[in-house]
This record gives sequence, C-alpha cells and structure tokens, in this order.
Amino acid sequence: ARLPLRDYHLLENMNKLTSLKYMEMKDISINISRNLQDLNHKYASLQPYLDQINQIEEQVSSLEQAAYKLDTYSKKLEAKFKKLEKR
Repeated sequence: ARLPLRDYHLLENMNKLTSLKYMEMKDISINISRNLQDLNHKYASLQPYLDQINQIEEQVSSLEQAAYKLDTYSKKLEAKFKKLEKR
C-alpha cells in the first residue's frame, strides 16, 4: 500500500513543524535554565545578609528576655523600697 504524494508532503510538513516546535522548546528550556542559575547566584549573594538577619533576630530575642528579667527585678526592688519607706 503506497501513500499518495500529497500524503508524503503532509508528513514532511508535519515533521518540519514538529522539529520547529522542539527547537522552540529547547530554546525555552535553555532560557529557564539560565534564569534559574541567575536566581541561584542572587540567592547565594543574599545568604550572608539572611544569616545576619537570623543572628540579629536571636540577639533581639535575648535582649527581650534580659529586659523582661530586668523589669521583673526592678519591680521587686520597688516593692522592697516601698516596704522600707513605710517603716
């Protein structure tokens, strides 16, 4: 069973279109890969700052705890002072 010539032309055109589509997809994937690499480099350059932010956050937390303890201590001292004042 032989295919008519127009069917061969149709198949040839379909193959050409498919090939073009695959080349487009290849270009798109190359661009995506480049963009991903760029993003990874940018994230890596931000990492030291993110580490600093985490460190500052820990220090602020420690300071808050110290301030709370200091507040509690000063309230106790105030209460003792008022007690002594009344004598």
